[in-house]
Amino acid sequence: MITRLVPGGSPSPGPVAGTESHPGVLQVSAVKTARPLTKSERAGQRGSSPSVTTQSGQGGIAVSAAGAMAQGLEVEQTGPGGLVTAQCGAPGTSFWFVGPGEATGGRIELYLMNPGSQPADAAVSALTDITKGPPLLGNADNGITVPPHSMVVQSLGRLLRGSKVIALNITTSVGQVVAAVRESRSATDEGGWLPPTGTPARHLVIPGMPSAAGSRHLYIAVPGSASAAVKITAVTAKGSYQPTGGTGITLLNGSVTSLPVSSLDGVSGAIAISASVPVAATMEVPGGPPGTPGALAVSGGPVIEQGVLADNPARSAGSTDLVLSAPQKAASVRITTATSSVSASGQQSRVVQIKARSSVILREGPPRGAKTGEFALVVTPLRGSGPVYAGRIITSGQSVQSILPVPASPTSISFPAVQESLSAILG
Repeated sequence: MITRLVPGGSPSPGPVAGTESHPGVLQVSAVKTARPLTKSERAGQRGSSPSVTTQSGQGGIAVSAAGAMAQGLEVEQTGPGGLVTAQCGAPGTSFWFVGPGEATGGRIELYLMNPGSQPADAAVSALTDITKGPPLLGNADNGITVPPHSMVVQSLGRLLRGSKVIALNITTSVGQVVAAVRESRSATDEGGWLPPTGTPARHLVIPGMPSAAGSRHLYIAVPGSASAAVKITAVTAKGSYQPTGGTGITLLNGSVTSLPVSSLDGVSGAIAISASVPVAATMEVPGGPPGTPGALAVSGGPVIEQGVLADNPARSAGSTDLVLSAPQKAASVRITTATSSVSASGQQSRVVQIKARSSVILREGPPRGAKTGEFALVVTPLRGSGPVYAGRIITSGQSVQSILPVPASPTSISFPAVQESLSAILG
């Protein structure tokens, strides 16, 4: 079920904007533009400041599912041109975003959505390349109230003025939210969504590095209290190696840095990052929607049970490349396609083998005989396969528009076996 968020909040979900009930196929639902906000709805929350204003957001929808296959639901947002612009996220208590700052990204807006029935209390901390040490945190971005079934928006451009690189961490002390960040050079530019990166960790994989020529910049945040020794490994179709400038990198604690990696120009595959302390990372390549600094690839986890890509362009709408990487052991996956009229269960799948410490790049398209160019993809690691990291590259007009990791969409969740032991409970 698709429901609208309610400006200012509501104890019950907003009006229904659509329903879908056909499992296993691609379903596209058009959502009408939301009404303009009233003057009172545009008023800033208590605690807003000249540098950060928090106010009700316009639009926003929540998608919920029920039934045996609900756990495997994946939803994506497409723009007017039919290209995917963002993957819809699930509610959580912590989100990380790393990418271009205000000096290159221009307008930076944070969207906080609360699909729950109780108010959520959120806080935002920021690291930039011009402020070293503890994250920026003021009254206006601490204790943000997100009413139930609603959305609030913060404009962070003044807070982050002059920054070339930023790292944002959104957390909640009460309830859960879905966080999203939008960057654009001006109010008239289309702009684009900054994908959320994985939680800071000592080992990261950024899948979906395209073969398009042009400079690469790696944005790395070190949010902890210790400096980081970082090593970069390229996982390509020809194997893994340390690119020039990929070793001997030392980054200060409480910092976020942009590292040019020119030796990776035109190299496709994945980037594996090893660090002595937890870090978060994003890679920028040429392209992206109008009004953005480039196309951004973020770290993601391995595909567990299955990964689903809801909407992929082909033919005149654009092209879809799937990058499969096995940074450790060899892997094998099954790939299945579906359309709005043909279920994934009714299609003959194919198996792809990925050698250890290498990547495979595939140009994907709709199944034979499909009437439309839109299709869905299901990526399923096979039994005994090593960890598989997958990324999708969407290209239009010879320019990379977006790079998104393939999210794990398991249809079931396994719990540890129950034991008759007090230690199992206390542990």
